Amino acid sequence: MTVTGWVAQRLLKLPPATVPKVVVERDLPVPADDGVTLLADHWAPAGPGTFPTALVRSPYGRGGPLGWMMGRLLAERGFHVVIVSCRGTFGSGGGEFRAMRQERADGHAALRWLAEQPWFDGSVVLTGASYLGYTQWVVAADAPVQVKAMIPHVTSSRLAMAFLRPGRIELETLLSWSAMTATQEQRFAGLRRLLGGRKRVEAAMRTLPLANGDQAALGREWPFYQECLHHDQDDPYWKDEDFSAIVGDVKVPVSSIAGWYDIFLADQLRDYKALVAAGRPPRLTIGPWYHSHPQGLAASLWETVRWAGPLARGDKPGYRAPVRLFVMGVKEWREFDQWPPAGYSPQRWHLLSGNALGPTPGGFDVPTSFTYDPADPTPSVGGAKLEARGAGPVDNRAVEARSDVLTFTSDVLAADLEVIGEVSAEVWLRADRPACDLFVRLCDVDQRGRSINICDDLVKVRPDGITQVTVDLSPTAHVFRRGHRLRVQVSAAAFPRFARNLGGDDPVPTASTPWKTTVEVFHDAGHPSAILLPVK
Repeated sequence: MTVTGWVAQRLLKLPPATVPKVVVERDLPVPADDGVTLLADHWAPAGPGTFPTALVRSPYGRGGPLGWMMGRLLAERGFHVVIVSCRGTFGSGGGEFRAMRQERADGHAALRWLAEQPWFDGSVVLTGASYLGYTQWVVAADAPVQVKAMIPHVTSSRLAMAFLRPGRIELETLLSWSAMTATQEQRFAGLRRLLGGRKRVEAAMRTLPLANGDQAALGREWPFYQECLHHDQDDPYWKDEDFSAIVGDVKVPVSSIAGWYDIFLADQLRDYKALVAAGRPPRLTIGPWYHSHPQGLAASLWETVRWAGPLARGDKPGYRAPVRLFVMGVKEWREFDQWPPAGYSPQRWHLLSGNALGPTPGGFDVPTSFTYDPADPTPSVGGAKLEARGAGPVDNRAVEARSDVLTFTSDVLAADLEVIGEVSAEVWLRADRPACDLFVRLCDVDQRGRSINICDDLVKVRPDGITQVTVDLSPTAHVFRRGHRLRVQVSAAAFPRFARNLGGDDPVPTASTPWKTTVEVFHDAGHPSAILLPVK
């Protein structure tokens, strides 16, 4: 094992290496069905012996950190590792990269190529995070018998569609990822991003109309950005890229690795539930991680070695309960038989006058109002982000001090309150514009007054008088400790995580005129706005 391998083993707390030396073959040609040649690197344990294969398909290149983390570290633990560049990236043919296009056909081509290699022992596992996880789902429903296990990590069977709810765009993820993939093969791409590319993308997020965002960030149109702007998740346009409807057909053993602050969490749990509903026995691990958290990667590598490895060798992995969750607040791992765990029931905590939050609904409370200005949108703070910078749990006091954010805070808790499962909010509101957004966030306020975000989400609203709006916040597992307080934020934006709602009726891609919006939140006996927490 190399010095860097030893350092990674210590930092990531990985299983010890079992192979002393690794060799690598680079730029191996993999023929696709349409004659395009894809390129692959093959990392292998040196010396005699047979080993299963870990297949990784990626649009981000085969060298650098990806090759080292996925290639070398898994090869040192008893795998052949094949990393295939997606078409249009890093030497693979097919023209310019078109995200999510032809991934199913290319995935099956890679599996057929594997089966023909003299060192292939007949067993392969699929592994990788984010886009690399999507490339697992695209072949999973009709995978050949050689595929023994898959470990989708912070990903979804429909990938980008997770961000494309009708009327709502997760702008920060969409534009950042578009800019990154459009420029990643430029010379000194990483340095360019640090020296100014990131600031240019951040400035581009304020561009109106949104359809010009890629021009502002890149100086040209980027097909994926335009496709996502103009085709929401319900559009048949994505029918060949959305594999969520056939997740239940997957017979390959699945172990999903997710994070409480990951951008794909809700979709990943949707895939898990589809497997359970089909009678499959999937495994689920959720840690206190954001999308690119190194400990999430470590968990994925652990699962590849300790769970998928035995399956690939025809052995039985060690027993573990189907669901393993990190419970925040008390910082401990717990195991359950299912998701959501049994024994938790929704408890209503009502938004009340005087910025209070309590278990009893209000009486004749007057509504609480605020004014949202798209020219100075409520900023997004922490939470689910693509980039590590600023992601996850952070102190929300600065944003809570803004006049366009309402906060409702409970009394000090006399005992711990355990919340594990799916969180939702029912908010009654009225707005003076034909469209607005509603952002709801649950926070934990400690004895020092720090307000730490736990879970949240945003929905688009078309108010019709006093309108009841349901928001499904991201699921969580958190214990609010005795002496702490619960807090619910209500606002009309979380920018740039979500594109601004301009307050009009124009289509999202082409809207350009911002309108201030006054929003009233009702919390009287006839309109009992509340957050619903799954508690024991």
